[in-house]
Amino acid sequence: MDAHRLRLVLLAWPAAGLALGLPLLWAAPDVAGLAFALATLPVLAVLLRDIARGLRRGEAGLDLLAALAMAVALGLGESLAAAVVALMFAGGSFLEDYARARARREMTALLARQPRRAARLGPAGLEEVPIEALRPGDRVLVRQGEVVPVDGHALGPAVLDTAALTGEAIPVRAAAGDPVLSGAGNAGEAFALAAERSAGDSTLAGIIRLVEQAQASRAPMARLADRWALGFLGVSLLIAGAAWLLSADPRRVLAVLVVATPCPLILAVPVALIAGLSRAARAGVLVKSGAALEMLARVRVLMLDKTGTLTEGRVRLLATLPRGGMAPGELLRLAASLDQASAHPVAMGLVEAARAAGLALALPQDVHEDAGAGIAGLVEGRAVALGGAGFVAAHGWPDAAKARDGQAPGALRVLVTVDGAPAGLLVLADPPRPEAAAKLATVRAAGIRRIVLLSGDRAAVAEAVGASLGIDTVLAERSPAEKVAAVLREKPQGPVLMLGDGVNDAPALAAADIGVAMGARGAAASAEAADAVVLVDRIDRLAEAMRIARRARGIALQSVAVGIGLSVLGMLAAAAGWLTPVQGALLQEAIDVAVILNALRALRG
Repeated sequence: MDAHRLRLVLLAWPAAGLALGLPLLWAAPDVAGLAFALATLPVLAVLLRDIARGLRRGEAGLDLLAALAMAVALGLGESLAAAVVALMFAGGSFLEDYARARARREMTALLARQPRRAARLGPAGLEEVPIEALRPGDRVLVRQGEVVPVDGHALGPAVLDTAALTGEAIPVRAAAGDPVLSGAGNAGEAFALAAERSAGDSTLAGIIRLVEQAQASRAPMARLADRWALGFLGVSLLIAGAAWLLSADPRRVLAVLVVATPCPLILAVPVALIAGLSRAARAGVLVKSGAALEMLARVRVLMLDKTGTLTEGRVRLLATLPRGGMAPGELLRLAASLDQASAHPVAMGLVEAARAAGLALALPQDVHEDAGAGIAGLVEGRAVALGGAGFVAAHGWPDAAKARDGQAPGALRVLVTVDGAPAGLLVLADPPRPEAAAKLATVRAAGIRRIVLLSGDRAAVAEAVGASLGIDTVLAERSPAEKVAAVLREKPQGPVLMLGDGVNDAPALAAADIGVAMGARGAAASAEAADAVVLVDRIDRLAEAMRIARRARGIALQSVAVGIGLSVLGMLAAAAGWLTPVQGALLQEAIDVAVILNALRALRG
């Protein structure tokens, strides 16, 4: 029997026993007592089994109080109180399951979106295959209402529902050649898709891995709640002991134990944090764990890369400046051929420009890339290197830093060497997003006190962007190792959030208190270095996730404080003889219901 069905049976059994015994309470009290005892025993047996399993794992919690309350009630002949406690405990467990499922709804919906089969267009026509069989280059037919199985690009016009991925309610129109992410729904007519990644490497698979990791995680606050729960167990037993010493009335001891069963600590914190994770997922931000959600609520310093976060990440070629007799087209062709091996946005911009110019690109060999600095390799037997001045200085252009060609505010220069000699420069631009300044303002309003631009680009480029957006500090021409050092230097200012593309910024993402990858495409969605992924390239979604995290954390703490406070007052009232065991059980159930409903407020905006 699965856990959910067992919860239902344990809820129904004491309810049936109470329904049978209550009408007989005055006419046949012995029969009623037997019915109440029989209603309690299965719940107590399952509870004792769970406690034994927990003790073998080195875990002990407030289930001990529930078992103790039922056992003491049966021992004192208070079978009605025992049955009520059994019903309240089973009802609380069922309510907790419901609350957790309700809180996980958005994340579970993402898991349910994964298609199992796809229609592949092959030599023999259309064939249904498992999505694991799809490979880059395959053509796939996506029918109306189906979910896109793999990342690729549209081979014709398409209307896509991306709400499950990005939170955007309005369908998006894609033209032939536009990128299409797996997990998007086809809201229009059937269209053909050219696969660019396998199912396991696609966006939806990466998102599902994040969701599964988030569901399996336990936040530090939840683990702290477990330790608080043990303290509460001690307080409960202390009050019960005091009640016995002052009154010698075992019914008062029983009433105290009943009021302490179960505890808002073990209900409120996980429900509120799971609700926060689910609410963030609905807003287009997948947070990997409750620990990351807690840290997101506390961050004070934002460090971010420029390319793809503050800018579109789609660089445009402005000028080709050859040297040493190299033809402009040949310079671009050699550089773009080598850059086919890189996933950097600048590399992709060069490749796109070369293809737009109709240049035939060759397959590079023996490629070595220094993330954020440059790339070197062989193109048609010629040694080609391109990147910043420091990188090409080691590949045949020792005085590259003195080159002044193509310098302009906000422009990015890529220096190129061929066969160990300077070959020219490529001038590109990646201007800030029009909405970037307004989006950074929303991040500040969400609690960020300091914003640092951390870039591998030239100082002139990075400072031009920083000045236009009102960024506090600009750190340019930083290698991946220097980015890590910069992150560590900022930590005394408060918890640090690093926002990057999840690929070139992986070391800095891992070094920060919380690393967030911008965009869900391919590797960014599954980057182990990132603690969260913004599924759509919008910084304001990060601000919304921060507000959600703060609200979820605040609601968890509020639920714990109010629930514990009410429980302690109830125990004191029971110790004073003002509550019977049955009244205490009803009071505690009311407290638990109120605490869980309050924790579920984290689902709302």
